[in-house]
Amino acid sequence: MPTNPLRILVFGAHPDDSDLRCGGMAMKWRALGHRVKFISMTNGDTGHHEMGGGPLARRRYQETQCAAKVADIEYEVFDIHNGSLEPNLFYRGMAIVAIRKYRPDLVICHRANDYHPDHRAVGVLVQDAVFGCTVPNVMALTPALDRPPALGYTFDSFTDPTPYVPTVAVDTDDVFERKVQMIHCHESQMYEWNFRFRERIEGEEARLEFLREGLSKRFGNLADTARECLAKWYGEERAKSIQTAETVMISQYGSVPNEERLQELFPFLP
Repeated sequence: MPTNPLRILVFGAHPDDSDLRCGGMAMKWRALGHRVKFISMTNGDTGHHEMGGGPLARRRYQETQCAAKVADIEYEVFDIHNGSLEPNLFYRGMAIVAIRKYRPDLVICHRANDYHPDHRAVGVLVQDAVFGCTVPNVMALTPALDRPPALGYTFDSFTDPTPYVPTVAVDTDDVFERKVQMIHCHESQMYEWNFRFRERIEGEEARLEFLREGLSKRFGNLADTARECLAKWYGEERAKSIQTAETVMISQYGSVPNEERLQELFPFLP
């Protein structure tokens, strides 16, 4: 156990977003004794074609708790309707309070340019909250932080208005099977919602094999996209052999870490 464990806080728009984008890194932080918390800023209550509202929100909450057990992390879900997240003052205040209470070294979220309005809203809300968490008279009943945490963005492929450029790329091959198990917990999304226009896959092993193949392709493509960044951190030879990866792009809107601090924030890098 490290003397001063890191505190990592990841905001996603929906109850499976952070798992897909940061699940492997979360496991690596936890393996070294650091603390990790995921927050879904919506309850996911419209993300299904056959059920919705309260029953779906409760089901998706239980899926997050299943995933949290696999990764050994804390997982909170804000009770905000799926599709209704807006970058307004009320929701910004919720994000500020969450950051102040957790006192993270690093906050990770979506970028503010994305196809999904909830993703975009998270990017704006969290970015603004990282600044607001240091202003004492904003959400004044929760003590302000002395300085903002570092802020990072999860991977996306959007280029409008600016492309995603990873600062850190992480080899997730050694935790990939556990990540498959983590994502497997989100059965309402992986095996139902995603199959609304085709025949569902039945049976535990068949589902896991389908999921493993899909995630291997998705995060294999990400590793290819981030090969140059992987080489920076792991060296040219090892980078060539990495099959799956996750990335973080450090933002200018938080406390910007230098190279030494990056190594501290991502202690599993070689």
